[in-house]
Amino acid sequence: MADLNSIFANMGDRFQADKAGDLDLTIFFDLTGDSAAQWHASIANGELSYGEGSVDSPTATLSMDADEFEAMSKGELNPMMAFMSGKIKVDGDLNAVMKFQSLVGL
Repeated sequence: MADLNSIFANMGDRFQADKAGDLDLTIFFDLTGDSAAQWHASIANGELSYGEGSVDSPTATLSMDADEFEAMSKGELNPMMAFMSGKIKVDGDLNAVMKFQSLVGL
């Protein structure tokens, strides 16, 4: 089972605030499978915040299996390959997801 608390805490540890600039975005993670959960993460004012649950009007929604999300966060699953093969679905601003991914090291 995916340890989502650790995954999001590690995002905070890896967050590159100096590269965030004036970025303002919110990503909603709709994770499915045995470890199904909903999380959100926001970057605003050079800071990263995250938490469990849904959020109103996210910049983008990322949907995927929670265990595959964990594999991606560990570097065991290439995000681009996962997207191209349909393991990741994005609704909304794909560019925002890519910026988020680069700032938190997913």
